[in-house]
Amino acid sequence: MQRMTIRALLATATAVLALATATTGPAVAGELVLYTASNPEIEKDVMAAFQAAHPDITVKAVNMSTGPITEKAIAEKGNPQADVIWMVNDFALAKLKQDGVLAPYTPRGMIIDDAFKDTDGFWYGHNATIMAMAVNTRVLTEKGLPEPTDWVDLIRPDYKDQVTVAAPTKSGTGFTIFTAMDDMFGWNFIDNLHQNVVQYNSSGSAAARQVSAGENAIGLSYDTAILQQVQANPDVKLVIGRMSPNIIEGAGLVAGGPNPQDGQVFMDWLFGRGGMTALAPHVGIGAAPGFGNVPLDQVHLWKTRRPIDQDGFKQAWAKRYEN
Repeated sequence: MQRMTIRALLATATAVLALATATTGPAVAGELVLYTASNPEIEKDVMAAFQAAHPDITVKAVNMSTGPITEKAIAEKGNPQADVIWMVNDFALAKLKQDGVLAPYTPRGMIIDDAFKDTDGFWYGHNATIMAMAVNTRVLTEKGLPEPTDWVDLIRPDYKDQVTVAAPTKSGTGFTIFTAMDDMFGWNFIDNLHQNVVQYNSSGSAAARQVSAGENAIGLSYDTAILQQVQANPDVKLVIGRMSPNIIEGAGLVAGGPNPQDGQVFMDWLFGRGGMTALAPHVGIGAAPGFGNVPLDQVHLWKTRRPIDQDGFKQAWAKRYEN
């Protein structure tokens, strides 16, 4: 009788322990896998802030350009390897949504403006990024060249081999710049600009770095990448055209990712006050009021006049300039 009582007690204790474990979860560290196109400075600061807020979560960040991230995530859809796609543009996020990579999720404590939210809740934007020109005034002076003030100046014959920019087939920045140019001016303008481009990069921020290093006079890039070089080099100037090509950058939760709860924690933090505060020094136009460095009333955002066939545009561009 005593033996049965001990067995019963052991069984009861085991059942209670199992119930407690199921209710509270095991006390183990979490893990988060990010696919991100963020530049190193932003990634460093945002990851440090997130780790300070959630030291129990180990972050593995896989950094690539937007195009390869999108292709990789779609290819892995049957066996997702990432939990969150972060710091990619709204073109990529829309494609990831369309191809079934993202899961709908509403971050808790979100403070962003409604204009930065996907209507179906598959992704959210944390900032708007404008495309602009990084100009090295010292290089221009040495070469006796005028300073460009607008996009139309870029096709001047005296800027031959002075312009660097990311290829739209390899970079979200390049895609945004060239689709806006097509929408504004047409392919003839891009053909003329092509005559002045000395290099097509695979990274959207490379042009700003090249200009700061004095390798080129003019680099077409995005605002935060240029502002970093402006702060580091007094010869570099940010030039905003009369109309600004722009994108929304943000994040989405991967459907069926390996660590869904930790992915949700990151989304909650990113679109709350913690994430917005960490991003604020690095972004142009913040998604939450009061966060960012470029007041919206100082720019004229270009609104695309017609739908963009992403794959079709890339194929057309590659046929003209990569073959």
